Amino acid sequence: MFGSEDFFTYGRWVGFATLGLAGLAIIAFLFKWGFRFRLVGITGFFGVLTAGLFSLGLVPFQHTIVPGAGKYTLVYDTGASQTVIAVAPQISQSELEATLRQAASDLFSPGRMGRGQQQMTIRARTILHPEPGVSEPLVLGQVERSLFVREDPNLQVTLYTDNLARLPQPENS
Repeated sequence: MFGSEDFFTYGRWVGFATLGLAGLAIIAFLFKWGFRFRLVGITGFFGVLTAGLFSLGLVPFQHTIVPGAGKYTLVYDTGASQTVIAVAPQISQSELEATLRQAASDLFSPGRMGRGQQQMTIRARTILHPEPGVSEPLVLGQVERSLFVREDPNLQVTLYTDNLARLPQPENS
């Protein structure tokens, strides 16, 4: 994964290329070359590329890995304060808690709109099949975190133990 220093390096090299193209465009205008206007377009494109890479270098990329977290799939996201993830029906209680913490870290974005709310709620659910042809969604837990603070010290994980008890138990061989 690229880090901030990588984007600064790439931005610097693309910036040098932009300056070189700008110089070449000036020379093309002085000598009235036929492709001078194309060089202006290419120089503008490289300028936008330079600005984008530079701005990506300013943004800190943080990916926290929570030990013990399982895989999840994002099922529903309002882009604001409500999110639902799907987990496997064979998940354990400790793995569910770690997965909820991982999702809370992964799904944080300073661009989420709270619409008057201060907290983001992420619910974890799975699908049970009590009989053939019947599917039952089952909410296993939720985590509430701040919409505005990346490292939220008041993270609240709630596990629904009644629903966890309904999950299929692994068979001992």
